[in-house]
Amino acid sequence: MKGLSGKEMEMVSFLELNEKFFFTREDVRRFFRNGNEMAVYLHKLRKKGRIVRLSKTKYYLIPVKAFEGHWSEHPFIIVDETMNGKDYYIGGSAAAHYWGFIEQIPSHIEVYTTRKSGTMEMFGFSVTFRRVRKLEGFVRRKIKGHAFLIASRNKARKSVKQTG
Repeated sequence: MKGLSGKEMEMVSFLELNEKFFFTREDVRRFFRNGNEMAVYLHKLRKKGRIVRLSKTKYYLIPVKAFEGHWSEHPFIIVDETMNGKDYYIGGSAAAHYWGFIEQIPSHIEVYTTRKSGTMEMFGFSVTFRRVRKLEGFVRRKIKGHAFLIASRNKARKSVKQTG
């Protein structure tokens, strides 16, 4: 990791001391004169490997304790933060593994959402967003004190039977 400027260090220190590893542009706006300056500094921090962009306005701060800039967060937490905790659920093989129907740890996560579609690569796993008209058959669970939405046990079992 490369060195940080005074302003970058001030912002990173504030976020780490407040344990705010997932943050928005609004959370750090006070450190900058305007939106353009903020965009430049956020871009520099991304290039230095100190933050990861999750969505248009949400970022993840790589903690200082990360060994040589390598860090990973639980994929379900990343998905939940990317989707702002609503209008989605995790399905497919990730849900089947969560419920114990398969033993293989998936490196790919399927997210069913009403908002967007496409594929995203982050922290060594890929996330495919599949657009659906209606969200049904999911439950709220917690990992490390963080809530996320996942396909219900019955829905995950049905998807395993269909593919296997």
